[in-house]
Amino acid sequence: MNIKDQIKSYIDSQSEIKRSDMQVLNKLIIKQCPKCKLWFLDGKDEKGKVVSNPNIGYGCYTINYANGTNKEFYQIGLSANTTGISVYILGIASKSYLEQTFGGNIGKAKVTGYCIKFKSLNDINTDVLIDAINYGLAQSTN
Repeated sequence: MNIKDQIKSYIDSQSEIKRSDMQVLNKLIIKQCPKCKLWFLDGKDEKGKVVSNPNIGYGCYTINYANGTNKEFYQIGLSANTTGISVYILGIASKSYLEQTFGGNIGKAKVTGYCIKFKSLNDINTDVLIDAINYGLAQSTN
Protein backbone atom coordinates (compact mmCIF):
# COMPACT_ATOMS: atom_id res chain seq x y z
CA MET A 1 0.00 0.00 0.00
CA ASN A 2 1.45 3.40 -0.92
CA ILE A 3 1.68 6.27 1.58
CA LYS A 4 -1.43 8.10 0.34
CA ASP A 5 -3.45 4.88 0.70
CA GLN A 6 -2.02 4.28 4.20
CA ILE A 7 -2.99 7.83 5.21
CA LYS A 8 -6.50 7.42 3.79
CA SER A 9 -6.94 4.07 5.53
CA TYR A 10 -5.73 5.50 8.85
CA ILE A 11 -8.06 8.51 8.65
CA ASP A 12 -10.97 6.30 7.54
CA SER A 13 -10.43 4.05 10.57
CA GLN A 14 -11.24 6.89 13.00
CA SER A 15 -14.62 7.61 14.59
CA GLU A 16 -16.90 9.77 12.45
CA ILE A 17 -16.17 13.14 14.12
CA LYS A 18 -12.44 12.54 14.41
CA ARG A 19 -12.31 11.24 10.84
CA SER A 20 -14.01 14.39 9.53
CA ASP A 21 -11.64 16.67 11.48
CA MET A 22 -8.58 14.72 10.33
CA GLN A 23 -9.73 14.88 6.70
CA VAL A 24 -10.05 18.67 7.00
CA LEU A 25 -6.66 18.98 8.72
CA ASN A 26 -4.97 16.73 6.17
CA LYS A 27 -6.26 18.95 3.34
CA LEU A 28 -5.32 22.16 5.19
CA ILE A 29 -1.78 20.97 5.86
CA ILE A 30 -1.28 19.78 2.29
CA LYS A 31 -2.57 23.15 1.07
CA GLN A 32 0.22 24.82 3.08
CA CYS A 33 2.88 22.58 1.55
CA PRO A 34 1.46 20.96 -1.60
CA LYS A 35 4.79 19.52 -2.72
CA CYS A 36 6.05 18.39 0.67
CA LYS A 37 7.03 14.82 1.34
CA LEU A 38 4.27 12.70 2.91
CA TRP A 39 5.01 10.15 5.63
CA PHE A 40 3.02 7.50 7.43
CA LEU A 41 4.32 5.88 10.60
CA ASP A 42 2.20 3.01 11.88
CA GLY A 43 3.40 3.45 15.48
CA LYS A 44 5.35 0.18 15.57
CA ASP A 45 9.06 -0.34 16.09
CA GLU A 46 11.22 -2.63 13.95
CA LYS A 47 10.08 -5.63 16.03
CA GLY A 48 6.39 -4.85 15.40
CA LYS A 49 5.75 -3.63 18.95
CA VAL A 50 3.36 -0.66 19.25
CA VAL A 51 5.38 2.25 20.66
CA SER A 52 3.24 5.26 19.66
CA ASN A 53 0.03 6.30 17.98
CA PRO A 54 0.21 6.19 14.18
CA ASN A 55 1.29 9.50 12.63
CA ILE A 56 0.83 11.22 9.31
CA GLY A 57 3.87 13.34 8.51
CA TYR A 58 4.33 16.32 6.20
CA GLY A 59 7.53 17.97 5.04
CA CYS A 60 11.04 17.03 5.89
CA TYR A 61 13.88 18.12 8.12
CA THR A 62 17.06 16.60 9.44
CA ILE A 63 17.39 15.67 13.10
CA ASN A 64 21.01 16.11 14.17
CA TYR A 65 21.88 13.99 17.19
CA ALA A 66 24.55 14.82 19.78
CA ASN A 67 26.59 11.75 18.74
CA GLY A 68 27.04 13.24 15.25
CA THR A 69 24.49 11.07 13.47
CA ASN A 70 21.41 12.45 11.77
CA LYS A 71 18.05 11.27 10.49
CA GLU A 72 15.49 12.60 8.05
CA PHE A 73 12.05 13.02 9.63
CA TYR A 74 8.79 14.86 9.06
CA GLN A 75 8.32 18.53 10.01
CA ILE A 76 4.58 18.43 10.82
CA GLY A 77 2.78 15.44 12.31
CA LEU A 78 -0.92 14.63 12.63
CA SER A 79 -2.20 11.91 14.92
CA ALA A 80 -5.42 10.75 16.54
CA ASN A 81 -5.23 10.15 20.27
CA THR A 82 -7.65 8.84 22.86
CA THR A 83 -9.25 12.23 23.50
CA GLY A 84 -8.89 13.97 20.15
CA ILE A 85 -6.15 15.02 17.75
CA SER A 86 -2.52 16.04 18.10
CA VAL A 87 -0.59 18.22 15.69
CA TYR A 88 3.19 18.05 16.10
CA ILE A 89 5.42 20.86 14.91
CA LEU A 90 8.97 19.58 14.96
CA GLY A 91 12.33 21.16 14.34
CA ILE A 92 11.67 24.45 16.10
CA ALA A 93 14.43 25.79 18.31
CA SER A 94 12.49 26.68 21.46
CA LYS A 95 10.25 24.25 23.35
CA SER A 96 8.30 27.22 24.73
CA TYR A 97 7.72 29.05 21.41
CA LEU A 98 4.44 27.36 20.41
CA GLU A 99 2.83 27.89 23.79
CA GLN A 100 4.01 31.50 24.13
CA THR A 101 3.18 32.50 20.57
CA PHE A 102 0.01 30.55 19.75
CA GLY A 103 -1.30 29.14 23.05
CA GLY A 104 -3.24 32.22 24.08
CA ASN A 105 -5.15 32.56 20.82
CA ILE A 106 -5.73 29.01 19.63
CA GLY A 107 -8.76 28.21 21.78
CA LYS A 108 -9.37 25.04 23.78
CA ALA A 109 -6.10 23.27 23.11
CA LYS A 110 -3.21 22.06 25.21
CA VAL A 111 -0.03 23.51 23.76
CA THR A 112 3.23 21.99 25.00
CA GLY A 113 6.73 21.74 23.60
CA TYR A 114 6.15 20.63 20.03
CA CYS A 115 2.50 19.53 20.30
CA ILE A 116 -0.92 21.14 19.95
CA LYS A 117 -3.58 18.79 21.29
CA PHE A 118 -7.34 19.40 21.07
CA LYS A 119 -10.61 17.48 21.16
CA SER A 120 -12.08 18.76 17.88
CA LEU A 121 -11.64 21.49 15.29
CA ASN A 122 -14.71 23.23 16.73
CA ASP A 123 -12.69 23.90 19.89
CA ILE A 124 -9.86 25.80 18.22
CA ASN A 125 -9.12 28.71 15.93
CA THR A 126 -7.90 26.93 12.79
CA ASP A 127 -6.31 30.13 11.44
CA VAL A 128 -4.01 30.17 14.49
CA LEU A 129 -3.24 26.46 14.00
CA ILE A 130 -2.34 27.11 10.35
CA ASP A 131 -0.10 30.00 11.44
CA ALA A 132 1.69 27.61 13.83
CA ILE A 133 2.03 24.98 11.08
CA ASN A 134 3.39 27.56 8.64
CA TYR A 135 5.89 28.70 11.28
CA GLY A 136 7.04 25.10 11.67
CA LEU A 137 7.34 24.57 7.92
CA ALA A 138 9.44 27.72 7.62
CA GLN A 139 11.94 26.19 10.06
CA SER A 140 12.70 23.28 7.75
CA THR A 141 16.36 22.55 7.14
CA ASN A 142 15.55 20.71 3.89
